[in-house]
Amino acid sequence: MTLLLSFFLITAVLITIFILMPLFRLISGPTIPDRVIALDTINTYIVAAMILYGAAFQEIIYIDVAIVYALLSYVATLYIAKYIERRAKDR
Repeated sequence: MTLLLSFFLITAVLITIFILMPLFRLISGPTIPDRVIALDTINTYIVAAMILYGAAFQEIIYIDVAIVYALLSYVATLYIAKYIERRAKDR
């Protein structure tokens, strides 16, 4: 295993560990905004993992997919925030 590939492997393990922390908040979060922030954080780590995978194996398609996934994640977060804001006004 080359030095660069072992660097990518260590980074992938760290990203996996970092995904577990917001996953706990997603499951046990007391409020909806806590869960939304946790989900957005997980999505950010997934995008980073896709870019890491694409760089490690020199596959450009994974970077393109990561860009589209990040854009869709951003739009989904905006819609969820709008829903939470509208729900707060109705109360």
